Amino acid sequence: MIELTVAEGVAEISLNAPEKLNALDEQALDELAEAYAEAERLVGAGEVRALVLRGEGRAFCAGRDISGVDPREDDVLGYLGGRVQPLLERMAALPAPTFAVAHGACLGVGLGLLVASDIVYVADTAKIGSPFANLGATLDSGGHALFVERLGAHRTMDLIVTGRLMSGTEAVAAGLFSRVFPADEVTDATRAAARAAASGATQAFVASKALVASLRDDRLGLWASMADENRAQAALCDTDDYREGFAAFQEKRRPVFTRRG
Repeated sequence: MIELTVAEGVAEISLNAPEKLNALDEQALDELAEAYAEAERLVGAGEVRALVLRGEGRAFCAGRDISGVDPREDDVLGYLGGRVQPLLERMAALPAPTFAVAHGACLGVGLGLLVASDIVYVADTAKIGSPFANLGATLDSGGHALFVERLGAHRTMDLIVTGRLMSGTEAVAAGLFSRVFPADEVTDATRAAARAAASGATQAFVASKALVASLRDDRLGLWASMADENRAQAALCDTDDYREGFAAFQEKRRPVFTRRG
């Protein structure tokens, strides 16, 4: 179900089970974790400098595949805590800028995959929300944190209780994700952005990724965050990217970023 390809310094991971809207069972989650482990290895080898995650067919990911789940024997904690959360943490920690293409249904674990990506480009027709009330289940995979942070408590509870799904246009306007595109343009736009990132100053992008994560997870104040920025900038001084960027500016030419060190 999970496919990994590499071209022009960009790893592309595809969820390829369109017949079930790319819903994920335990085996698919394990395959996805393996794909990200391989992408991490390729980043370390200098062969990958950005990543795109997308889904084949009508949807990005409709969430967990519950077609064969017996609720009386369901090891939900093993699924969510043992597989989903470690995968999302691995995705978020990848030392390269990551992009996701959100189209069609982006629900449950599918929403979590977007939460764990750095930049999410969304089709205007995407469907995002918490349609789980009819299952007797609640929003998972980081959905509560995302919605409360961006929408506030009242709008979060409204989405959960009513089961209403936001369009991609509405989700981006509300600040949930990065940018919105027509459905037939979103994949190409995401790939183009990833290629541009892969040819850019990836070490600086990774430094910003860590700073943003610290602000989100540690709730740093202005001055503590500024001190982290100072240290990150000082560390970048020792990279080829930094030296090339300054040289290109001084020589009035476009920079050519080719190495991570």
